[in-house]
Amino acid sequence: MEKKFLFISIEGLLCDIAWIISKEGNQVKVYISDKNANDIGIGFVERVDSWEDWVTWADVIVFDDTLGHGAMAEDLRKKGKLVIGGTRYTDRLEDDRSFGQEEMKSHGISIIPYQIFASFDQAIDFVKKNPGRYVIKSSGESHVSKAFLFIGEEDDGQDVLHILEAYKKVFSDKVAEIQLQKRVVGVEVAIGGFFNGHEFLNPINVNFEHKKLFPGNIGPSTGEMGTSMFWSQPNKIFNATLKKLEAKLAEEHFVGYIDINCIVNGNGIYPLEFTSRFGYPTIFIQQEGMAMPMSEFFYKMAAGENFMIKTKKGFQIGVRIIVPPYPFDDPETFESFSKNAVILFHKPNYDGVHFEDAKLDKGEWLVAGEAGVVLTITGSGLTMKQAQKHVYNRVSNLMIPNMYYRTDIGDRWYEDSDKLNTWGYLRDS
Repeated sequence: MEKKFLFISIEGLLCDIAWIISKEGNQVKVYISDKNANDIGIGFVERVDSWEDWVTWADVIVFDDTLGHGAMAEDLRKKGKLVIGGTRYTDRLEDDRSFGQEEMKSHGISIIPYQIFASFDQAIDFVKKNPGRYVIKSSGESHVSKAFLFIGEEDDGQDVLHILEAYKKVFSDKVAEIQLQKRVVGVEVAIGGFFNGHEFLNPINVNFEHKKLFPGNIGPSTGEMGTSMFWSQPNKIFNATLKKLEAKLAEEHFVGYIDINCIVNGNGIYPLEFTSRFGYPTIFIQQEGMAMPMSEFFYKMAAGENFMIKTKKGFQIGVRIIVPPYPFDDPETFESFSKNAVILFHKPNYDGVHFEDAKLDKGEWLVAGEAGVVLTITGSGLTMKQAQKHVYNRVSNLMIPNMYYRTDIGDRWYEDSDKLNTWGYLRDS
């Protein structure tokens, strides 16, 4: 039966999913608040200027971020609307890193030691007095892009000190708090689950992010360059982390996706941070691995139904297709090299193509927005190698001037899986 979906977005991150749901025979409207994203999704989905005017119209309302969206979703849910989105509490889990860490601790989840500093000078002084390997993160509601993240490599902390001195010059007026977290070495893996307001739905999702810009995991950190994943029954990592929050999420009536990024090794599981919303490009890759319509999935989850998510066997991979100046913020470069660039396909096959910063004009796909994150291409296979072949065959069908992407998404699985299986983390417990 046809449903009406209202998507409320900051930057238009869910426009592609809205487009998929519209192609499944549903009515869709999208509101985007960021003026710099005013052309994203045009031609693919119907854009509206005010989401409040369409609340009564909508059967399901979908929010795509934290940063205040949780409060809006919570209030609409209390009024009886079917809403996919967070709460004030779940927004804070992600937006305030210190709060997220303390919530993990209070729910019996082991955490890595960390310190919070109100200034860069305090953080610099701490590292000088306590040399070691640290991870630098921003915290508090004014935190900057995840490109701020820095992972120290030197045992004496000199690389961390150099970065803190540089950040002090650039970010002193933008960062409310600096978090230094002890660095733990191991396999980085995220455990995520969809929650229907009462409990987690099965199966859960196990995914591996690739944040560095270049193949081989080198270059600057980005929001994301690609992800590999698979669906699983609840395993040891899930039971040691997200499962312990199930009662609290039910109390909050949270509806949507939440995951915890972790470092795991032979000594234990060390959670790093929450994502209490859809991940990008995670949700596109998850859609590649689903064997049910997205509209049906969204509606059942929003309505609080307990159902088994129909998923494909094997693995899924997503590769982000980027244009300049990503991952840097440079509007002049974007205007000169990327704005309105044509997105071409050798063959008219759009399977596995998910748009992010794109629009449709007179039948042509064009680069939109200002960030340079144009598309995510997805693929799947019974083995990781088959999934890699599938996704990169799809990438080869694509032409965009000045585009770039990583060619090694999924490679780390071969080593990581050996370790995870040896340590027993992918088994039920």
